[in-house]
Amino acid sequence: MLLLKPKLAILDETDSGLDVDAIKTVVKGINLYKNENNSVLIITHSTKILNGLNVDKVHVLVDGKIVKTGDYNLALEIDKNGYKEYLK
Repeated sequence: MLLLKPKLAILDETDSGLDVDAIKTVVKGINLYKNENNSVLIITHSTKILNGLNVDKVHVLVDGKIVKTGDYNLALEIDKNGYKEYLK
């Protein structure tokens, strides 16, 4: 990302299998990359990668449809309560 400088970076399950230190390294890279001229879309099942990022929007996707949109507080809610509310 830092070399190619795309307008949009899509990170799909980038945190999968990473330990705490590796996630921090990824977060540092995202923070170095993200600015007012580009965007990052992070697809994850865990909120760990979101810690340390200035998250603008959180979307919950179920069966290919966005069922809920919010701010970082939505991620905190999911971390606490899980996804069961959205799997009706």
